[in-house]
Amino acid sequence: MALNLNEFKRFEKQIILKKIGISGQKKIKKAKVLIIGVGGLGCPLLSYLSSSGVGNIGIVDHDKIELGNLNRQILFDSFDLGKYKVNQAKVKIKKIYNRIKIKTFKIKISKKNINSILKKYDVICDGTDNFDTRLLINDYCKKNKKILISAAISKFDGHLFKFNFKKKTPCFRCFMPQKPFQEANCDLEGIFPPVAGVLGSLQANEVIKTILGLKDDLNGNILIFDSLKMNIRKSKIQISPNCKNICKN
Repeated sequence: MALNLNEFKRFEKQIILKKIGISGQKKIKKAKVLIIGVGGLGCPLLSYLSSSGVGNIGIVDHDKIELGNLNRQILFDSFDLGKYKVNQAKVKIKKIYNRIKIKTFKIKISKKNINSILKKYDVICDGTDNFDTRLLINDYCKKNKKILISAAISKFDGHLFKFNFKKKTPCFRCFMPQKPFQEANCDLEGIFPPVAGVLGSLQANEVIKTILGLKDDLNGNILIFDSLKMNIRKSKIQISPNCKNICKN
């Protein structure tokens, strides 16, 4: 997959990096990435993936834009209120780089549609805000040997996970064997807006590293960001005996 002169000029500042180069930029252009949830995480994630030249991106979200979204969902403005997130996100990204192929899915992920949506993508990015959907995505990616890069935010904190199910690795059920009694999300607990930007950017960082095949990735680990203490730490996730045999296979 060749790069034309316009693409070379657009991406030259990353192409000159030894760990990317022309061959790396071709990998980025060829990559197929799916973003589930175009919210506080999905907006910066989508922005950086498109700005980096990822050639094929799918975006999944069934929600419309509300006034309470605008403090952290940076792709949208007051003129977008009442419109579907996936539609407006595609419009905004096409203005940034119109050569990207963006497929929109104005639907909520379910057992009935998950295969038809996820099967064509190499890297799956989870930015959803409920455990039922997170576990559904986790189990599908595990079964079908997909790469899953997941982020979560609440209050002043954020978490980032990567699971490369092409290899032997723990999964999200190992970290959270049972669904909590009460969901922890922005609607219930609130969110410090910059945390969404930081975690969405870190998620994009891990996606690009994965596409390039760079070492020292986050696979099988959780990265924890505390915005008040300005502290980032990484911790290994162990395969759990309570994983309902998903990671024992």
